[in-house]
Amino acid sequence: IATVDSEGVVTIVDRMKELIKYKGYQVPPAELEALLLTHPQVADAAVIGVLDEEGEEVPKAFVVRQPGADLDEAAVIAFVAERVSPHKKVRKVEFIDLVPKSAAGKILRKDLRASEAGRS
Repeated sequence: IATVDSEGVVTIVDRMKELIKYKGYQVPPAELEALLLTHPQVADAAVIGVLDEEGEEVPKAFVVRQPGADLDEAAVIAFVAERVSPHKKVRKVEFIDLVPKSAAGKILRKDLRASEAGRS
């Protein structure tokens, strides 16, 4: 997935297979991750699509808090909701100690999905 600005500069936004499909909309996880990283109490973040109670895929954020931060799920959801379109809002949040990444620094979403599947 790419965007092109008014000067013709192409920016790669996300990979197609990582897109979350929420109610017919495509939600790029990288966009939500970049937004979450602007929060002063967030050290790191990853977003994947998970199924909700109705079987709909929704964005779920895995968040690493900054040391000493008292950030909770409601605050994270509100932070994102104030800055994105309604279909891009994070619907679930889980706080973790470390976002799994490859040696190259790429988020290992499959590891997050595996841990999510183990809980359901």
